[in-house]
Amino acid sequence: MTALTRIAICLFLLLISVSAQGPKFPSGGEGPEVDLDHLAKLTDDVLWRQELDSIAEVRTFRYTGAPARGSANSLILYAYSYIPRKLDRSKKSPLIVLVHGGVHSNHMTGGPANAANIVRELIEQGYTVVAPDYRGSTGYGEAYKQALDYGGKENDDALGARDWMIQRYPFLDPARVGIVGWSHGGMIALFNVLFHPEAYACAYAGAPVSDLIERKRYLKSMTQTMADSAGPDAANDAEEYKKRSAATHAAKLERPLLVHANTSDSTVRISEVEHLIAALQASSKPFEHKIYQKAPGGHHFNRIDTQLALDSRTEIYIFLKRYLKP
Repeated sequence: MTALTRIAICLFLLLISVSAQGPKFPSGGEGPEVDLDHLAKLTDDVLWRQELDSIAEVRTFRYTGAPARGSANSLILYAYSYIPRKLDRSKKSPLIVLVHGGVHSNHMTGGPANAANIVRELIEQGYTVVAPDYRGSTGYGEAYKQALDYGGKENDDALGARDWMIQRYPFLDPARVGIVGWSHGGMIALFNVLFHPEAYACAYAGAPVSDLIERKRYLKSMTQTMADSAGPDAANDAEEYKKRSAATHAAKLERPLLVHANTSDSTVRISEVEHLIAALQASSKPFEHKIYQKAPGGHHFNRIDTQLALDSRTEIYIFLKRYLKP
């Protein structure tokens, strides 16, 4: 797709957005306000199909999850599914749950997270992929963004996307489901495999958020994130931080796990991942891990397009293949 085509699509979607919703005005009353996150999401949905339609059936779907805090109604959730066009649906095949990072972000094609390229690599290996835009994701309105439940119900949202796919597509093998995530997505992957081992054959966590007490020491926004998720009283509640930390629950591990981290990562510092590794080792749980020493790319070191990143992702794919057998 040319740059001109992308601009045309953006302008077209902007007109649709403004026409459908009508102009909105900020509190100051100075000019129209448009939901730019929603516009970006609409544009990126076009790009997903442009990128992958030739090799996969690209769809979005909606499902329900637990109510947001303060609500009695089930929350409508959003996800993407990618089914390889060459897949033999007469045979059982594996599924990958791919969880985006955050805190407030979404399943997008570009940027340093490089999701379109990673989804393509998975599809080409024969995996069906589901990518949930769990509560707290951007592009679905302010209420959805503020429904964030960090280390809480968002974990169930990812499990719900997995379950929806298994129920919807009989060719998917419930015994061959893997979950993959980086950063905040790595945290969700950890919680899923720790608390729902019956649902997953294996998990990969790249540079995972895993110890919120350690994270609070170096990240000033952590208290606000906790308050937004669990209420003002939780902002400085050590027990709440522990409950929402994967390292606390390391002894629950029953499934194969691979963890990667980078010493030059300033977004999820190596000390945090080291606490997770130490907790897993202390509980005598078998798992695999690799700490990269000052790998170029920092937090995104193995999601970009360097040779080191490609080699590291090959390690991930070998690990997944061992247990999922695509």
